[in-house]
Amino acid sequence: MATRRAKRGAVVQEMTPVNLEETSRRSSRTALAPKRLQYSPEDSTAETTQKKRKTQTHVEEIVQNKRQIKDEEDVENSDVDLASDGHGGLSAYELERLENIRQNQAFLSSINLFQATEEFKKLTRPKPSQRGLMRSQAAVKQVLPPRKSLRLQNKEAEVLTLPPEPRGNLIFEQSTPAKKPAGPLPMDPVNMEEGHKLPSQLLKLCSEDSTEDRKLKLDLKEYRSVLKNMKITEDKVAKVVKDRIFSAAFHPCTSSLLMAAGDKWGKVGLWKLGGDWGDDGVLLFEPHTRPVGCMAFSTAHPTQLLSLSYDGSLRCMDIEKAVFDDVYDIEDGLKTFDFMSHDCVTLVVGNWYGEVAIVDRRTPGNSHESLHSLDPKVLRCVSVHPLQKQYFAVAESRVVSIYDSRCLKKKKSEAVSQLHGHSLSISSAYFSPITGNRVLTSCMDDNIRIYDTSAMTTKSPLLTSIRHDMHTGRWLTKLSAVWDPKQEDCFVVGSMMKPRRVRVFHESGQPQHSFMDNENLSTVLSVTAFHPTRNALLGGNASGRLHIFSS
Repeated sequence: MATRRAKRGAVVQEMTPVNLEETSRRSSRTALAPKRLQYSPEDSTAETTQKKRKTQTHVEEIVQNKRQIKDEEDVENSDVDLASDGHGGLSAYELERLENIRQNQAFLSSINLFQATEEFKKLTRPKPSQRGLMRSQAAVKQVLPPRKSLRLQNKEAEVLTLPPEPRGNLIFEQSTPAKKPAGPLPMDPVNMEEGHKLPSQLLKLCSEDSTEDRKLKLDLKEYRSVLKNMKITEDKVAKVVKDRIFSAAFHPCTSSLLMAAGDKWGKVGLWKLGGDWGDDGVLLFEPHTRPVGCMAFSTAHPTQLLSLSYDGSLRCMDIEKAVFDDVYDIEDGLKTFDFMSHDCVTLVVGNWYGEVAIVDRRTPGNSHESLHSLDPKVLRCVSVHPLQKQYFAVAESRVVSIYDSRCLKKKKSEAVSQLHGHSLSISSAYFSPITGNRVLTSCMDDNIRIYDTSAMTTKSPLLTSIRHDMHTGRWLTKLSAVWDPKQEDCFVVGSMMKPRRVRVFHESGQPQHSFMDNENLSTVLSVTAFHPTRNALLGGNASGRLHIFSS
């Protein structure tokens, strides 16, 4: 105990003001250990002990005198003041701190760190494309007068009385109607002046007779070379709809690239690349009130675009008639459709309640020919065989079933073939576009699978399983792998990888190409589709923009 008291007394004696004054006269560079970003040899143990004692002494002095340490921004001014009158009343600790700050800032300035940081931010955050609907929205924006306080105006606040409490059941009015009125709707673009007619060039473009036949299948080396030549530029990105894209499609015309996209709130946008009508070639329509989950151009009548919405309506945009005709209508819950005939007159339509409806457009009205209950849960996708149109595949809860439309029953229809192996819900299932010998499925268990359906056996064998991240979250449209119509054995799918990209695979699982661009592609392209004849690829994101890669 006596030894501890003796040591404590020696420490107190060393920390007296006399010793402190002698310490403050010493050079600051030998008083304390240098800070980070400075290089000096390691100190000995005795020097380290001495520096700790001096640091404690300086801290006590600062507390006693109640001085605040100056900010880093005043370092240069502090150095000038200190140079004029010696220490300027600051302790050695403060002097050392200010000197370290000055040297650190000088070092950072010498390597241009701050400038490099700003340039890096500009490179990693490319500005979204301003083409398309962005210009019209900026023009409509109103400048409201600034709000003023009644108290500052020496005015008394208004006395408001609360309304009486309602009795009975409350009925909430929706801001938007649940569905558009039945019957044909006029094709009036909402981004153009009222009464403005559709451009005559649009009808001419959609009516052109495509003389270019489907290209022959390329070998993988030639196919990869074609994909590498497809590039994206600033003018190939445009805002086509106002909200998140749920579906998109290419028009089959070959003289120009004409695309369609459907968004979250029932809007359908048409975009001609390089067009001069509307907003940079964009025309916007409002045929629905809920997400447009599926759309397709009619191959038999190119002037017609069929769009399906979650609000329960299936409409046909007829550019020749300039109307949106009613095709099929239920209360709500439509999910997907596909053409069951080469003339695109008969359709199979799936809803959220596990039912498929056979619809014939030649029948008057907007009802179905027959309704069949297949899965007690939800149906997410239907796909018709490209050659044998009586067969169609349905993505049910955790299995894909292939049915024969000639053998359907109202309930408990027997499947011709089933595709097993999925452990979670299935996003999509598509027959290969030319022969139908393959079925491509996308599943939430982070796998893309290819099945052999050439023999239509009871259980179709699994050929390939490709690991792929499918978890996009609630704010992005789900990823779905889709075939290239020109290449029987290759498909495209969006990706969650960074930097952002769109990937193309062979049915064997071998990657063929990744579409990337640091300047013009910085978001996830959930919706993808290849052009049926030209070397072009589209991708839609959550802000309503379409990105085009073409050669």
